[in-house]
Amino acid sequence: MAYWVAFAAFALLVTAGLVALTRASAGVVGEGTEDFTAGELLLQTTLSQAVVGALLVVAVWLARIPLGSLGVAVSADLVAVGVVVGLVLALGNEAAMHVLDSAGLGYDEELRETLTPESRGGWLILFFVALPVVAGFEELLFRGILVGAFTTGFGVSPWVLAAASSVAFGTAHTAQGATGVVVTTLLGFALAAAYVLTGSLLAVFVAHYVVNAAEFAAHAR
Repeated sequence: MAYWVAFAAFALLVTAGLVALTRASAGVVGEGTEDFTAGELLLQTTLSQAVVGALLVVAVWLARIPLGSLGVAVSADLVAVGVVVGLVLALGNEAAMHVLDSAGLGYDEELRETLTPESRGGWLILFFVALPVVAGFEELLFRGILVGAFTTGFGVSPWVLAAASSVAFGTAHTAQGATGVVVTTLLGFALAAAYVLTGSLLAVFVAHYVVNAAEFAAHAR
C-alpha cells in the first residue's frame, strides 16, 4: 500500500505542477513566443511532455503498478474503437466550436495558431511526433493513472475519478481561455468515459490523437 500512496502523491504532484505551469504560461502565448517558430515551439512542447511522461513510466515501474490497472493492451479492435470514438468527438468538438462562435463565446485559438506548422516538414513532425507524444502523455496521466490506477489502488469509483480528472484536464488547458477550459473539460470527460467503458488506454490514446489531428487539419491556414 505504501507504494500506491507514494505513486499517487507523485502523480498528483505532476498534475498540480502541469496545471500551475499552464496557468502561468497562458498569458504569454502570442507575446513571449514571437521569437520562436512553430517548429521550435512544437519541439519544446514535445520534449517537455516526453520527459515528464518518461518519469511517470519510471514511477509506474518503481511502484510496481500493474499494467492491467492502466488499461495497457494492444489489438486492432481497440485501435478501430479509438478511431471511431475520435471521429465522433472531433465532429462534436467542431460543432461545439461553431455554436460557441455563433453565441459570441468562441474560445481562444491563439495557441493552436501559434503551433500550426508553416512547412511540409513541420506538418510531418506535428502529426507523427508531437501529437502522438502529447496524446500519449495526457492519456497516461489523466486517464490511465488518475482513473485506472487510482481505481485499482484505492477502490474509488472510476466515474468519480473520471469527473475529477476531467476537471484537472480542462484546467490544464487554460491557454485556450475560459470557454476553452469548459470545452476541454467536457472532451476530457468523454475520453474518460470511453476509457472506463473500454478499459483500454490504447483506445483513448487513438481517440485523443484523432481529435487533435482533425482540429489542426480542419483549421490549417
